[in-house]
Amino acid sequence: MDRLTRRRFLLASGVLGGGALATGAGALTLSRLLDTARPGQPSARRPVDTVVLVTLYGGNDGLNTVIPYADPVYRAARPELACPPEQVLRLDGEHGLHPALRGLARLWAAGRLAIVHGVGYPKPDRSHFRSMDIWQTAAPGGPADTGWVGRWLDDTRAPVEAAVSFEPVLPPLLVGRRRVGACVSYQGLELPDWVQPPMVAALGRVQADEPAMQARAAAAYADLVEMGRLVREAGTPAAGPADADPAGTATGTGGGGALGAQLALVARCVEAGVPTRVYSVSLGGFDTHAAERDAQSALLGQLDAAVAGFVDRMAGTDAGRRVAVVVYSEFGRRVRANASAGTDHGTAGPVLVAGARVAGGFHGEPPSLTDLDRGDLKATTDFRDVFGAVLDSVLDADPEQFLLGYRGRPLPLFRTG
Repeated sequence: MDRLTRRRFLLASGVLGGGALATGAGALTLSRLLDTARPGQPSARRPVDTVVLVTLYGGNDGLNTVIPYADPVYRAARPELACPPEQVLRLDGEHGLHPALRGLARLWAAGRLAIVHGVGYPKPDRSHFRSMDIWQTAAPGGPADTGWVGRWLDDTRAPVEAAVSFEPVLPPLLVGRRRVGACVSYQGLELPDWVQPPMVAALGRVQADEPAMQARAAAAYADLVEMGRLVREAGTPAAGPADADPAGTATGTGGGGALGAQLALVARCVEAGVPTRVYSVSLGGFDTHAAERDAQSALLGQLDAAVAGFVDRMAGTDAGRRVAVVVYSEFGRRVRANASAGTDHGTAGPVLVAGARVAGGFHGEPPSLTDLDRGDLKATTDFRDVFGAVLDSVLDADPEQFLLGYRGRPLPLFRTG
């Protein structure tokens, strides 16, 4: 999402108030974030104590992500878009993954991937911005001026590093009334090919007795150079070909590219011992009204390489094994394909949860492809049952306190031992 569009989103959501601005939203730099690290300090927290929220902006087509390949209605409704049964990565006798999701299929086989069927909210709204506002504020009953993580930050009086976004701007998700998370953009300083960082590194060194503003400018420059280095070095293993450009492919619905780079920075912080409990990253481009087959396949390939690579990397340390990844989008797509070889805005869709201590397997009931709401899937799982599990099992918090109007039962998405 470009800055102007995101600002409109923030204003429309009511989460860009004076309280958030007064607390210095996004003021934390990468170097300051790494300075909060407490390496080697034993954790007294839960088996899963950190969550990475991956937002897929644009409305991912859930039916071509977790595919009901055995249902003839699926192929009849979208004959040009339906994945051929022989290409589906089968998970059981009814459902499988898109062929671009081989890494996630491997995590499934190892018991490290949970799939929640039919996730949505009451009285669905097909507007990108309203629907994403509902997901991020966890307030389906009406507009709210805080995000559900932001309310948790308020209640726990958490420091700014407790929740961190590696996106271009701070998402409403992390905004509370009195406290906000930090926004540390993954985009570092890009130098021309003929300029090497060591040639200009001296510009980032603070000199003795120099004016305060000049020292701040030098420190900011040094942070950009370091961010660029970390993205290049850490992002390469987990990134697919489309992640090579840190700017990525932003769209009017939000998000950008370089998901692999964002997750590599999360991994760097986890391994360093940074005490962040909630990370927010994103990937945009899922508004596939036309020519969906190739576009979604490329996007899911990026998602697969980034998330599977991240989970594999996290499995190498005790701190990493306490990290879980939750992947969601603001809505799914319609069951029937449109005339442009794409799909239009729909309602319910799957949520993916990955990690070493995730309760792998299917959760919730698959929505019917014939019992529809004006051509759309009827949600079978309240999205707050997913976020409630994060609050209850990861953040040790009461879901009813932070998910507005929630009186449900969180899903058992995480192992307790």
